[in-house]
Amino acid sequence: MEYRKLPHGNELISVIGLGSGGIHASSHEEIVDTVNTAIDHGINFFDMTLSAGNPIPAYAEAFKGKRDKIYTQMHFGAHYPDGKYGWTRDMTEIKAEFDRQFKIFGFDYTDFGFVHCIDEHDDFDDIMRIGLWDYMKELKKEGVIRHLGFSSHNPEIARRFLDTGLIDLFMFSINPAYDYSHGKYALGKADERMKLYTDCEKMGVGISVMKPFSGGQLLDAATSPFDKELTKYQCFKYCLDKPAVLTVLPGVRCKADL
Repeated sequence: MEYRKLPHGNELISVIGLGSGGIHASSHEEIVDTVNTAIDHGINFFDMTLSAGNPIPAYAEAFKGKRDKIYTQMHFGAHYPDGKYGWTRDMTEIKAEFDRQFKIFGFDYTDFGFVHCIDEHDDFDDIMRIGLWDYMKELKKEGVIRHLGFSSHNPEIARRFLDTGLIDLFMFSINPAYDYSHGKYALGKADERMKLYTDCEKMGVGISVMKPFSGGQLLDAATSPFDKELTKYQCFKYCLDKPAVLTVLPGVRCKADL
């Protein structure tokens, strides 16, 4: 495994991390095995956006006794009523979900605390209005969050967060389909997106990459905008060659995917 240093910190982050959006497809036992296998092979960065179900106890079991070997990226605003993935802008629900996950994990801090999935300007205004950003800044002062960030598909929204001067790392969708305006979340033009990456590098702000395969679009010639399937390795390299990128987070459903 190769590692890249967080510019505003001492963390050495594995260039391949683990996305968790599809992990609920596995049993509790296989999730534990998958996460342990990842750690054993040098993966130390874990995104905790869980798309459905309740895999947190399995992650907690795998993480037990290994807190100093892993970095967690936790999202404020992701919500799981009845085990289903969704968003919320209700501060009571956001705090309750964060407390619930912390209790199950047995954590007293998360390495990265992210505002979850802001793509619209109205959503950005809302999280500032309801006090979510202030709440997260307070948690950082208390050491509960070590680094602040956000997740987004929109370079304009990324700019607004960067303007706060408080961002150390953020999660962004990077792949050759999105960068060249192909796909549902292909927001921003190619030059606008590339300037964001280069400016982040100058500012010392890192990027963790979501959707490196464009939701699988790039892995199938029938859906690839290039009329040719790309390999997973080509997709990883495309992301890791971009300025400011520290880690790529492919989603896995099981140990075989890993």
